Amino acid sequence: MDLHLKIWRQKDKQSEGKLVSYDLKELNPHMSFLEMLDTLNEKLITEGDEPVEFDHDCREGICGQCGMMINGIAHGPLKNTTTCQLHLRSFKNGETILIEPFRAEAFPVKKDLKVDRSAFDRIISSGGFVSVNTGQAPDATAIAVTHQIAEEAFDSAACIGCGACVATCKNGSAALFTSAKITHMVLLPQGKEERSSRVLNMVSQMDHELFGHCSNTEACEVECPQGISVLNIARMNYEFGRALFFRKK
Repeated sequence: MDLHLKIWRQKDKQSEGKLVSYDLKELNPHMSFLEMLDTLNEKLITEGDEPVEFDHDCREGICGQCGMMINGIAHGPLKNTTTCQLHLRSFKNGETILIEPFRAEAFPVKKDLKVDRSAFDRIISSGGFVSVNTGQAPDATAIAVTHQIAEEAFDSAACIGCGACVATCKNGSAALFTSAKITHMVLLPQGKEERSSRVLNMVSQMDHELFGHCSNTEACEVECPQGISVLNIARMNYEFGRALFFRKK
């Protein structure tokens, strides 16, 4: 199959970017989207041009590094699918594909399709952990957790931190990401000891990183490759209010 690509090219944070057109022919429709970009880069290198920078790691839909906007949609047209798990058979022969980096004030473009998502790391560092001394790893059944709670915690922990929620939100909000990490910890017994300080610190850091406010459009859940529920945001708001109440007493 043949494809016409329009890709955002930007030298660095300070430079102005622009869309550059490329044509690829005789592509295998069973190639992944990233394999298609690999093919393009091999072509560019052979021709003496600069290859397109883009994030990737596991290529198995686990690490969350491969995020980009494809025809205006985070990760592309398939629901609950990361960019690396998207294949060319999802597009039509001869189609024009617009490829851009995630757009958000808190995600500055480093080069081409590569953005700086270290703001997520700083939110996690502010409270997304259990700091009690647990010694050696306890027996898996030492602390009883009901099946329902375990499933809910796992659903929240499934967030891979790709940033699609931020890029999709019209306000650039990180509420879904932050709330998923908070919910995961607060549901489990090990995370309840620091539940108040955790939510206050993580929400404060989220605001400090210049992420926007949640406006309840639920676009984040729609574009999330893991299908993380916006109910996590409701829990985060509850935990935040609870923490403020007990801090005042």
